[in-house]
This record gives sequence, structure tokens and C-alpha cells, in this order.
Amino acid sequence: MQLVFDFPVDAKFSFDNFVLCSGNETAFQFAKLLATDDSKNLLFIHGPSGSGKTHLLHALAGAFCSQARRTSFPYVSLKEIDNIYHGDYPGEAVSKLAERFRDEPALLIDDIHLLPDNPHVRSEFWQLFNDFHDASRKIAITGLNPPREILHLDDHIVSRLLWGLVAKVDITDDDSLRMIMKKLANDRNILFPENVIDYLLIHTRRELPPLIELLEHIHRHSLATGRKITLKLVRELLEL
Repeated sequence: MQLVFDFPVDAKFSFDNFVLCSGNETAFQFAKLLATDDSKNLLFIHGPSGSGKTHLLHALAGAFCSQARRTSFPYVSLKEIDNIYHGDYPGEAVSKLAERFRDEPALLIDDIHLLPDNPHVRSEFWQLFNDFHDASRKIAITGLNPPREILHLDDHIVSRLLWGLVAKVDITDDDSLRMIMKKLANDRNILFPENVIDYLLIHTRRELPPLIELLEHIHRHSLATGRKITLKLVRELLEL
């Protein structure tokens, strides 16, 4: 079992194809700055699920891979914390996290809000973070909440994060969601009329993950019935 997983270079998740809107522009610019400016070594991005945080981590991994001439880059998603520790968090002479990131030029951590309330894991993360920070190696971390609101995060780390680049992603406005829905449809080669997108934004949940799931459900229904995606079809489907 891999303890730390790799981001392979994936053209679907690059800076070039990130859907830029007013709610994520600062996070996008800060991520590019971290990738290109040697004087910047710390980035924290926070915002709701599905808002593009992991996309930006992928984009950073791709940039670091290009610089180091590699095909993948290590990262940790704390969604996988049980796979890393198998539900058991013993104190160890060698940190599982530190061992995998040894000699790596950057530390990419996703979903920091899921850091468990366990002294051994918190100590491992504290040491890993400080080793990278003190060596001026790149660090990019994402979470649902801003640093001060992350449970179980050491105050010392919070303080350092607040001195780095911190950006919020918020794509809840109509224009941002409309742009992202159009891109998702284009990526899947789905013809999604604008009036259908507008209808979904008014009559369904506005969070991005449910919208993505609904988009794919509509597409499957369209293929199964042999009908084009129209406002009539979507209205009928939502009434089922």
C-alpha cells in the first residue's frame, strides 16, 4: 500500500485549462507565483468542496514536474488518512510522512481540515511542515476553512501560514458556476445549451459536486433515450 500517493502529470488539470473567474483569480495567481517565484515558498488555499483547490494542486505538481523533468509528484490527501495509517496512529521513530517526502522539493497537502486529533499524527505533520519551511522548500496546502479555523492544527503552523500566501476560492456566483459548467460539458464533449445551464442554476442545488453529478446524469439519460439535451428533456428528468 502506498503511504503517500503521486499526482501524475495530467493535462486535464493544468494552469492553462483552469476556469478563471472572479472568485478564484487570487488563488490562481498565488499558485502560479508559488510555481515560478523562488522567493515564495508557502501557499494556503481554502474554500468549499469542488471549487478547484485540488485542480490547482495538480497544476502545481505539473509545474514542479516540468522543472524537475519528472512524470509524477508526491502529495498527501488527508481523505486517505486511514489508508496511510490503517486506523492505527502509533508513535514511530521514523515518520511515515517524512520518510516519503525525504529529499522532495515541495510538499503538497490536500484536505488539511481532515487532520485527525491524534498527537502522533499532529507531531509528524508539525515536524514535516517545519522541515520544509525552514529549508525554504515549497509548501502548498488546501482545506475547507481558513488557517485559524482548521481544527487540530498547531498554532505555530497557523501563524506561519498566515505569513504566507493565503487565498479563498468562492465560485458560488452565477457567472462563475456558468463558466465552470460550460467547461465541464466541453471537457466531456457534451452539448449543453445555455438555457439548460441557467435552468439548473435556478432549480437545483448550487454546490459544484451535485451540479457535476447532475450534468453526467442528464448526459447518460440523453444517450439512453436517444434524445438531445434540451430544456424540455431536463425538466422532464427533474420531475421524475
